[in-house]
Amino acid sequence: MPEMTVVDTSPLFYLHRLDLLDILKTLYGVITIPEAVVNELEQGRSQGEDVPRLEAYPWITVLKVSPPQYLNLIIDLGRGESEVLAIAADHPTALLILDDKLARSIADIQGFRFTGTAGVLLRAKKEGILPALKPVLERLVNLNFRLKPDLLANILSLAGE
Repeated sequence: MPEMTVVDTSPLFYLHRLDLLDILKTLYGVITIPEAVVNELEQGRSQGEDVPRLEAYPWITVLKVSPPQYLNLIIDLGRGESEVLAIAADHPTALLILDDKLARSIADIQGFRFTGTAGVLLRAKKEGILPALKPVLERLVNLNFRLKPDLLANILSLAGE
């Protein structure tokens, strides 16, 4: 397991909607989320979204962090993503789990290790936690998760499906 696993809002939201949030605990043990992710989930709940109640998951820890100024200058980068990247700056061996394309690009430029919701599901399949990946990915896409057809095909190929 990595020193620290830091998770953004989107993976928490989608894994919860798939009723697979506990996969994070199984694969990574304790996970860390920044306060901004807590705030984004609470905002979603106030708008009627089905989001996880974090108090039900004692293996999720919340960390207060202040993003470096340069991240605040990137207007298309959400606060949750900024804080996930800020944690990674302080913990360079951390694994980030995020789906946002811009945040992933910044993580790549910074040399941070990262994966996304689909990567977590692929690892769960490879480790025998999920018996089949295709039906889970189909449900994920039906939840309006953006996954390009060629990427979907590549993930299924890596899973042996």
